[in-house]
Order: sequence, then C-alpha cells, then structure tokens
Amino acid sequence: MSNGPEIHVEFAPELHLFVPQARRAGTVRAATDGVSTLGHVIESLGVPLTEVGTLLVDGREVPASHVPAAGESVTVRAVTRPQRVPGAPLRFLLDVHLGTLARRLRLLGVDTSYESTDIGDPALAARSAAEKRVMLSRDRGLLRRRELWAGGFVYSTRPEEQLRDVLDRFQPELRPWTRCTACNGLLRQATKEEVADQLEQGTHRTYDVFAQCRACGRAYWKGAHHEQLVAIVERALAGYAQRG
Repeated sequence: MSNGPEIHVEFAPELHLFVPQARRAGTVRAATDGVSTLGHVIESLGVPLTEVGTLLVDGREVPASHVPAAGESVTVRAVTRPQRVPGAPLRFLLDVHLGTLARRLRLLGVDTSYESTDIGDPALAARSAAEKRVMLSRDRGLLRRRELWAGGFVYSTRPEEQLRDVLDRFQPELRPWTRCTACNGLLRQATKEEVADQLEQGTHRTYDVFAQCRACGRAYWKGAHHEQLVAIVERALAGYAQRG
C-alpha cells in the first residue's frame, strides 16, 4: 500500500466479487497520484469499467476521466439495467469459453459471433471495435482493454443463468428460429429435395419441414432435441413478457 494521498472508494455490492476479499468490507482506500483517472484507479482495484455505472465523488456525478484528489469519497455503482449500448442493432461477440451461450443466443435470433479458437485478447478486442459488437467474456483482462466497442462480464458458469443474465442486462430483440446455431447465418425455408444430401434415411422418411442456413448450408428440422430447444425459447420469451 502506498503512503501517498488517498481516496476512499465504496463499491456497490454487485461489484464485490471483483474486489479482493480483504477489501470487500466497507470502504476501500486507494492511493492517488494526481494524474491517474478515476477509471484507472477503479480498474487497478480489480473492477472492469464495463461493469461500472454511475460514479459519484462526494455526492456529485463524475465521468471515469475524472482525476481524483486526495481525500475524496467515491461511490461506484453497478451498470444500470437494461443497459443501453449505442448503435443498432445490438450484436454480440463471445470468446472461446462461451460456445453454449452463443448457440442459445443464436437460437433466439440474436446476432452472435463466437470464436471457437483462442485468437487472443488483442484480436478479440479489435474485432469488437471493428464490428461494433458487445464483447461478452469471463476474462476480466479482456474486458479492461481500451479498444473494446462495449463489453459485459458473464457472471455465471451455467449456460441457463448466463443466458438469463445477458437477456436481462441488454434486452436484445428476440427473433427465435431465424439464425443458424452453428455459424450465425440467417435461415430460410427449404424443401426436402434441397437438403436431401444431409438427411439420414429415417429423417428423410419422417420429416417434411426444413430450414437451411443461407451462409453455411446447414439443414434444420424438428428432430429429437427440438422440445429442449422449444423450452429454452419459451423461457426467454416468458421472461420478456414479464418485463413488459
């Protein structure tokens, strides 16, 4: 701990998981140098700015670029939900660890890019900026990268909870059954003949309604797992209906 001038920082309870356990109780003391921004100080304490909402200094709202002075008291609130992200439509980019979440967002018709290989934090952040996609990750270091367009920490390791949290936080428009869960391409109706080369004999005999991805050509039909997928969609739509 530095012996220089200090500020006092109080974090919202939702942000405590980012702060070392020894510092979670009450107010955190942090050294100031008269040059570093408040955003930098907050991130140095472990909290990504993607998770931060309003910042108050001695009761007045300030931007993350505020340079704190010795003795100031800082209140750090969690991001407001639903979170409004500039630009439309809302699009996401998920890192290598969030494949199941990516498929479920695509199932709901949400434009979701996903990297199935680890291309590294700099490349992910650059892609987020270039394509104006909200970066979703459990990697705090990635979410602290300056070049991100926008980002959000995925709090749970369970796909059901991850999906519920992302929908609650960002409230993207849902258009179920319109995207390829494999590549994010848009689906179109297809005849049995158009997708025949992808069908096993039993499938060919049993099903008559098909869709096909315009981008990768993958065929879809209401197969063995369809009821599970319907349940995911219905839960998501029911959650939206309750908010309305």
